[in-house]
Amino acid sequence: MKISIGSDHAGFAYKEAIIAHLKANGHTVVDFGCATAESTDYPVFVIPAAEAVVRGEADRGIVLGGSGNGEAIAANKVKGVRCALCWTHETAELSRRHNNANVLSIGERMIPLALALEIVDIWLATPFDGGRHARRLAELDCYEAGGGVKGMVAVLDRKTSL
Repeated sequence: MKISIGSDHAGFAYKEAIIAHLKANGHTVVDFGCATAESTDYPVFVIPAAEAVVRGEADRGIVLGGSGNGEAIAANKVKGVRCALCWTHETAELSRRHNNANVLSIGERMIPLALALEIVDIWLATPFDGGRHARRLAELDCYEAGGGVKGMVAVLDRKTSL
């Protein structure tokens, strides 16, 4: 799998460890930075990593920072991204099964590295369940495309089994 990755200074150490882990497991990684632990701004690195996923240049993306919150917010500004902030095995699994998350956010200051690597592995291996969850994502896509709440209701009214 081809993975884009981006972090600010507060996620730099985990970014480097995750890159090594991904490569050791046969994945291809596109590193959007940052390149050092010197203070920097996360949008500059996170948004390009998220855009690569939407453009199809990466299958999935991983973004990192101190808490992962700002990085998730930044990634979710990119139309077509569903970035999930994960901190447990369960949040990683559910972000894929129920939300088809295509970008993962992790906070380096929030969890130990061993758990972060486990989360990455679970997140990459977990499939999307589809079914009722696909309908909910279609509602979100409709809203994002400018359909508003009324458009979301129309998707629901169709009771599509997507």
